[in-house]
Amino acid sequence: TLGALSVSGREVYRKPFAPLVPRVVHVPFGEADALAAAVGEETAGVILEPIQGEGGVIIPPDDYLPAARAICDKAGALLIADEVQTGLGRTGAMFACEQSGVVPDIVCLAKALGGGVMPIGAFSSTPKIWACMEENPLIHSSTLGGNPLACAAGLSSVREIQRQELPARAIRLGEHALGRLRQIQQAQPDLILEVRGRGLLIGLQFTDSDIAGLVIAGLAQRRVVAAYTLNNPEVIRVEPALTIPEDQLDRGIDALAESI
Repeated sequence: TLGALSVSGREVYRKPFAPLVPRVVHVPFGEADALAAAVGEETAGVILEPIQGEGGVIIPPDDYLPAARAICDKAGALLIADEVQTGLGRTGAMFACEQSGVVPDIVCLAKALGGGVMPIGAFSSTPKIWACMEENPLIHSSTLGGNPLACAAGLSSVREIQRQELPARAIRLGEHALGRLRQIQQAQPDLILEVRGRGLLIGLQFTDSDIAGLVIAGLAQRRVVAAYTLNNPEVIRVEPALTIPEDQLDRGIDALAESI
């Protein structure tokens, strides 16, 4: 837990638990030059999201992830992709890194892995990394880690995502939603700065966090649950289930337009 807190980019979460793991460096997201300047021979790894979720659905430049891969390779550092929010079909591919043609050394997964019914987190990595645990597999364990019920839910979720071809569905519904939301933005430019997203990971950036809060309250009155991104309260997220019927997606967007 202290390790995860140490690499979090939000000081408000780190400060109450300081001191944390030393020699952690934070760099601006999406800036390959800043990353290159921070990574050296003593760098163990680079942890990043392919698209920032809680940061406000921030999509980096197209060349950012390939550059990060090259920077890590040059320094001998691991590239660790946090796909907890972007992974398992959300952005229109099984993993968002695939859309940049990048293969990380470690991928972190959770959220959708439990299919909405079971809390579970997991990671996948290269054979080279797994080899570190061959001598003593129990070196990476926890009391409830690997419990059969959570693992069964995780395996079933992955199978259903593949069987129902949900990544492709996320692309189709995402294009539909982005089109409608951008029409709303064009009609209300004094309230909405930008609509951005990929697949069914979409963010609406409002001109003020108070406006975003009022819109969220209006959505609740219309029986639609919404929330702002934790590290950017000016952004309301649009992240419906990948299985959402199109008419329900439209109903949610209608409620958003009415609330605005």
